[in-house]
Amino acid sequence: MYRSQSFTEALARLEYLKGVRGIGVLTGEAGAGKTSALRYFSSALNDSLYKVIYFPLSTGTVMDFYRGLVKGLGLFPKFRKVDLFNQIQDAVYSSYNDKRITPVFILDEMHMSSPKFLADLSIITNFKLDSVNPFIMILSGLPYFTNALTLNQNQSLNQRVITRFKMTPLEKEEVRAYIDHHLSIAGAKHEIFSDAAIEAITSRSRGWPRLVNIIATNAMLYGAQTRETKISADAVRKAIEDIDIH
Repeated sequence: MYRSQSFTEALARLEYLKGVRGIGVLTGEAGAGKTSALRYFSSALNDSLYKVIYFPLSTGTVMDFYRGLVKGLGLFPKFRKVDLFNQIQDAVYSSYNDKRITPVFILDEMHMSSPKFLADLSIITNFKLDSVNPFIMILSGLPYFTNALTLNQNQSLNQRVITRFKMTPLEKEEVRAYIDHHLSIAGAKHEIFSDAAIEAITSRSRGWPRLVNIIATNAMLYGAQTRETKISADAVRKAIEDIDIH
């Protein structure tokens, strides 16, 4: 991973959450690198000490979510919501206290969550009147998810968030370093993009890593077709037109 300023700070917040346990919030625009940061963080966790359960809210109903958590904790889901609640809490306690394994819940697409879901989430994560945090929970989504947390009905959950971070785009000078980093990993031995091409990518992508990837990749494909020895700004502009980025 290229360690941009935003990526490095996000990892620092996640490492802090790892130490204290509890609930953390990670937000950012689409393509900001949230998923990459979460994957990097979770892949570095010791399997004998942490159990990662990832669930994107876009994949089903709220009851699917509860059943997914139960399955992730290694149990067969029951049918009633109250029984699912009890299963989740009992499994978390057992994992943390008996097995010495901390469950790590990564809930993605949280901007799609309903107020009722957030209220239920507050109940699920309420262990012994907040005297202990036997779990790590990361709530990730688009920036406007934080607006939902600030609503009066969600204050119980919002006040229990230990750390929160909003990922930002790459700085202008980081875009070139980001591209060079990935080209180097791919085996590039010489300069691939002209200065003008880098400027064009920086301008149109606005520094969002996903857009940088898409534009740069398509510019190289176009440059290969036209046999450019170095990717030009024209190749970048053509690539942007072809993929219809606004």
